[in-house]
Amino acid sequence: QVQLVESGGGLVQAGASLSLSCAASERTFSTYAVGWFRQAPGKDREFVAAIAGGSRNHTAYADSIKGRFTVSRDDAKDTVSLQMNSLKPEDTATYYCAARDSIDYAISPFFYDYWGQGTQVTVSS
Repeated sequence: QVQLVESGGGLVQAGASLSLSCAASERTFSTYAVGWFRQAPGKDREFVAAIAGGSRNHTAYADSIKGRFTVSRDDAKDTVSLQMNSLKPEDTATYYCAARDSIDYAISPFFYDYWGQGTQVTVSS
């Protein structure tokens, strides 16, 4: 059972930056693909970014955040980060990291096996 813990959320003004971190309890975390998702009140959970496992580090991004967010991983520390720049009010949501027992990432949340508890990001205008 992989346990994921997100951190780094907060309240910022539009245009600011935040860095989210996802720490895993699994020693073989490097073999897991990791995705970031977000969910705003009253909306479905949506894909934000993903990174492959197995040291391939292929990444994918949602169009809405492409060029502003960067996903990366530090397998020595069993963590995956999401650097968020130029934040907009529409980025306000609870952000979740998820791990998939595969080196290949997925866009759909249904393919992820483990989820963190989420961290709140609020961007004021």
